Amino acid sequence: MVKIRAMMLRLFLALFIFTVPALGEELSGIDALAGADVVLLGEVHDNPDHHLFQAEALTALTPAAVVFEMLSGDQAARITPDLLDNPEALAAVLDWDNSGWPDFGIYAPVFAALGSARVYGAALPPATVRASVTEGAVAHFSGNAVQFGLAAPLEPDEQAAREAGQGAAHCGALPVEMLPGMVAAQRLRDAELARQVILAHAATGGPVAVITGNGHARSDWGVPRVLAQAAPELTTLSLGQLEAPPEGTPPYDLWRVTPPIDRPDPCDADRKSVV
Repeated sequence: MVKIRAMMLRLFLALFIFTVPALGEELSGIDALAGADVVLLGEVHDNPDHHLFQAEALTALTPAAVVFEMLSGDQAARITPDLLDNPEALAAVLDWDNSGWPDFGIYAPVFAALGSARVYGAALPPATVRASVTEGAVAHFSGNAVQFGLAAPLEPDEQAAREAGQGAAHCGALPVEMLPGMVAAQRLRDAELARQVILAHAATGGPVAVITGNGHARSDWGVPRVLAQAAPELTTLSLGQLEAPPEGTPPYDLWRVTPPIDRPDPCDADRKSVV
């Protein structure tokens, strides 16, 4: 599980390094998040401050539904109101300790802030994600691949940037020929998050909040772009939470900067395995 968590962290950091500038501005106040049909609340997965802010945002926005990158549909269905203020019981019901995500304690405030929001999960089975690496995203997407942009190839510059990001996320340890498949898997996750957002909005009327990593919240090539194609009638707003002042304009509608947490170099394990 430690290796999985390190890989997710590397992926976020690498995807942020290979940034395509987009128009946006630094968050001035939590009120700036209101008004959109869909609000994506990005995060660095293991940063507790990011989850505290997500909880604050959910309290202020009172969304009708919340889509979690970290939960499968089955896990989301297990959540009942009486569990939201009982972190130990909720973590047990979700089998969180075996999920590969950071300690449940830092996510607990997010769940406690759900209120009456309906919960949706967008996590795909690991076997499905692995298969998409070799077989492509289209073969493993349960929605309309054309509608969600999976049937069309990426522009060459974007494909190259994404492959470079995946290579850096895995500390240069992946064979070059594997990188396109890793990009396909990321696109599959984006599409599934967008599909769940559309289902959630149709069922509840919105607004819908999304708890996800910064990579999926990117407005240039993440979930917002998929939604713009799949459901152009929905308005979206993306928030990125960063651990250092950005160089240039980050690819979010809004962003905030927090201190980084103290963590070991996520590539140390890969270096040691080579030595």
